[in-house]
Amino acid sequence: MSLIDTIRHSLVPIHREGYRFIAIGAVVTLVLFFLFQPLGWIALMITVWIAYFFRDPVRVTPQREGLVIAPADGRVCLVGPAVPPKELGLGHEPVPRVCIFMNVFDVHVNRAPLAGRVVRIAYRPGKFLNAELDKASEFNERNGVVLDTASGLVGVVQIAGLVARRIVCFVREGEELGTGERFGLIRFGSRVDVYFPAGARPLVAEGQRAVAGETVLADLAYSQPPARFRIG
Repeated sequence: MSLIDTIRHSLVPIHREGYRFIAIGAVVTLVLFFLFQPLGWIALMITVWIAYFFRDPVRVTPQREGLVIAPADGRVCLVGPAVPPKELGLGHEPVPRVCIFMNVFDVHVNRAPLAGRVVRIAYRPGKFLNAELDKASEFNERNGVVLDTASGLVGVVQIAGLVARRIVCFVREGEELGTGERFGLIRFGSRVDVYFPAGARPLVAEGQRAVAGETVLADLAYSQPPARFRIG
């Protein structure tokens, strides 16, 4: 393997959403270095952090029907039943939910938790409360994606936080998504909630670290009741 190939495989890819921010940071850094070198060094560190924030590492996603995979990197902050946001159209009864909080140092590219067709995208403006709070799912700015999967409807909600000021969604209604496929991104620090079909049993606990595209949140095939057969 050549030196160039080694470098290419060692560096984490940067998501295209970050290119213009990195370019702006680079220009500001050059100007500040010309005007006052100490400020230039500060700007350089900020630019490097921006590049780090928009990293988009390759992930190896488990491929089996019914597995729900983490849509975001971060800490599992809430696990338990909750009523889905009204705009998702998932009913008014509590269903199993897992919430993942992303701090400013986590990867912020969001991935589909399950293969399926996008049947609804619902954006709702709101506040910018601490995304770790339970009430953030009700009051904060958010964007919901509902997937029609082989195991039922699954809701994924991108929630803005104290620092986040921009939710980006790459998909449209009617598109098909594979498990682990990139569907959005949030800038800069936020939360992603996953609403499972009734009867699902989350396999993660509060405080656990989740890796987008790799950590299994639930097994819907296992959660489904056994098939009933009629004899005679």
